[in-house]
Amino acid sequence: MSEQDLAGKGALVTGASRGIGRAIATMLAGRGAAVAVNYKQDETAAKETVAAIEKAGGRAIAIQADVADTGSIGYLFDEAETRLGPLDIVVANAGFALGKRAIDVTEADYDAVFGTNARGAFFTMQQGARRIRDGGRIIAISAAGTRTWFPGMSLYLGSKGALEQFVRVFSRELGRRNITVNAVLPGYTQTDMMGQGDHSGPAALSPFRRIGTADEVAEAVAFLASERAQWITGQAIAADGGVSG
Repeated sequence: MSEQDLAGKGALVTGASRGIGRAIATMLAGRGAAVAVNYKQDETAAKETVAAIEKAGGRAIAIQADVADTGSIGYLFDEAETRLGPLDIVVANAGFALGKRAIDVTEADYDAVFGTNARGAFFTMQQGARRIRDGGRIIAISAAGTRTWFPGMSLYLGSKGALEQFVRVFSRELGRRNITVNAVLPGYTQTDMMGQGDHSGPAALSPFRRIGTADEVAEAVAFLASERAQWITGQAIAADGGVSG
């Protein structure tokens, strides 16, 4: 366990059963927060995340809810507060990518991607704004790709770009309560989404000549969740190894 700078805090992380979300939940718990691990359908992975946190001496619970369903978001927060107590940290991480040329995108594609990545994140942030205690933290996980132009990623990057504007407005609206609102923008990161193939191309884009780890992204989130980041709000901070410049 690392320093307990989040001891006594309650945290909720959406899409936390694996990948970057799991790393965030694990790191927040490792720093003392009690964490609600949200998942959409992979109950086994969510329980594995909780078990790993508990084995390390932390406290966590798993809650199933699909953030694309706004009614489920209310249930998610209700369960988290009932089982953990008041919340201080909300991380809107749930999302998925669909690679498709813009000319081939269907309305169903659009609704699916924006339903989770933009609408789901917005209403997660809204519930966070209504429920977290004064001095709390809201953090949205965007993507460093919003600063570049990748063919085939119009829906994913468009939906993630929306989060960055949500962050700016929420930060203005919640400042009087000393709630900070920021976005973290991961770059190429070793997760299930990246797979196990040849990563030499993406690695060459970073001055470090490698892709990132989920823990490195989680470190940025944990910092923003801490008291040390109380003067940082409305920002979109890249955790991408310098890929986006």
